[in-house]
Amino acid sequence: MLIQKPQQTIRTWHTDTRVWDDFEFRAGDILICTPPKTGTTWTQRIVSMLLHQSAEPRPFIDEQPWLDARFTPQAEIAEALSQAPGVRSLKSHSPLTALPLHDNVLYINVARDPRDAAMSFHNHATHYTAEFEETLDQSGLDDPQIARPYPRARADARAFFRRWLRDPAYAPFDDFTIAEFLELERSFWDERHRPNVLLVHYNDLKADLEGEIRRIGDFCGIKTPEPLMAQIVEAAGFSSMKRDGAKMLGIINVAFKGGTDTFLHKGTNDRWKAVLTEQDLADYRAAIEASVPEDLARWLEKGRHAAGDPTPASDQKTETRGPTK
Repeated sequence: MLIQKPQQTIRTWHTDTRVWDDFEFRAGDILICTPPKTGTTWTQRIVSMLLHQSAEPRPFIDEQPWLDARFTPQAEIAEALSQAPGVRSLKSHSPLTALPLHDNVLYINVARDPRDAAMSFHNHATHYTAEFEETLDQSGLDDPQIARPYPRARADARAFFRRWLRDPAYAPFDDFTIAEFLELERSFWDERHRPNVLLVHYNDLKADLEGEIRRIGDFCGIKTPEPLMAQIVEAAGFSSMKRDGAKMLGIINVAFKGGTDTFLHKGTNDRWKAVLTEQDLADYRAAIEASVPEDLARWLEKGRHAAGDPTPASDQKTETRGPTK
């Protein structure tokens, strides 16, 4: 049942959330909502394997579309989803306030230390193909609310971070800065008490991949036999994702120089330590403190294993909401 309609509309070079106004969800549908480069594709692969009860590579990017991406044929994808049988999984990089909130749809939010996500997004945005950048340009030029081409990413990692921090000296800004990152994460943090909202963290996926896969499976109500679980854990590892990327992420080859090998870059944290200055870190800390509460900031930088379970103790999830398989 619909609890709340979208409270805002987002129209950027990458996103147009108006598609959600008419989209019909089904009970048990799964929506993976993240800032870019926090573990979105990783989580999609995990959810795909759990839903299909198979560790075989499959084109899950196409099967779990980014519906509110404005550079895709949204109406055609929505129509195809309406014809797809059973539970569907989708992704979005929009805050929960720009999405419809249902009590029988499962929302999985994935977080990461914002500094790590910014460094990963630098690799991401500096490897767009010329063709994809032109597509983003056209998205902006065609929308009177934007009316300008897509701002090209700064090649220098520190300059990119300063722009991501929204330092006026590094304008114009793109549509995925610290402001959008924190808005999205706060929107899910504010609803974390709901039994159909699950918070997952990149650090926890790295530290205990099997435990997090089981946690996601339990949340989705999916029971997986032990022999298959071992296969899923192996297939969700970074080396396996990198090896099988071309089979699973076909559209990426069009959008990124180097294709899937570039898109699945390193899967590491802490690269920012060799890039950022003390002033950069002080400005980052000031932006964090001005925008989100201390407990959310701690969760974003550390994850569940280090910062504790983000769900209030009185609201611990004791039941699953998805289909049992």
